[in-house]
Amino acid sequence: MKMNKKLAVFGLTVATSAMLFGSCSTIQNTNNTTKGGVIGGVAGGALGALIGNKAGSTAIGTIAGAAIGGAAGVLIGKKMDKQAAEIAKTVEGAEVTQAGEGIVVKFDSGILFDFNKSDLKASARENIKNLVATLNKEQGTDILVIGHTDNVGSLDANQKVSENRANSVRAFAVSQGLASSRIRTEGRNFSEPLESNDTEAGRAANRRVEIVIVAGNQMKQEAKNQAK
Repeated sequence: MKMNKKLAVFGLTVATSAMLFGSCSTIQNTNNTTKGGVIGGVAGGALGALIGNKAGSTAIGTIAGAAIGGAAGVLIGKKMDKQAAEIAKTVEGAEVTQAGEGIVVKFDSGILFDFNKSDLKASARENIKNLVATLNKEQGTDILVIGHTDNVGSLDANQKVSENRANSVRAFAVSQGLASSRIRTEGRNFSEPLESNDTEAGRAANRRVEIVIVAGNQMKQEAKNQAK
């Protein structure tokens, strides 16, 4: 499995923000517990700077849009830290990126699907099954599955592939006990590349599925009540 880590301290005032980064080689981590208290209201661009090139703009925007900040955000951040660590330990092939009050779990498409297919591989089913087991330990989160492609082929064809692959992950997750009301999907074709599509290595990096985990309304309300 793959999990990169960066420890960050993120201070936010009404008009300005300052960021300080340190790094090590095993986990991408923007310290949810700390920044859960200040990430609410941060623009997607600022959150994107924390995540770097680990996720597309839809994933970044979803996390930024769900964040509430303050003391309640700290409580949510603690829960996200715990869940991200467990996902990294139990889900093979996943790259886990922690950011504020959310988590992005990324799979290269080749790990989940055969070439030009949208049916999950047998090994991928085990990965998603393990992910669902972890997600079900914390019922208060919402999940977005985003499919991405490279730019080979037409826009329409790639849009269909990105949607079908996201839907395939969702369908199997629901079959394994994840509540259908918690999970939705989007296909983003090749509109959110992480690397240049001019090289095979770049195209391979862009063919991916991102699973975004954020606090749902119930978790947010519980956190606000606890923070009073």
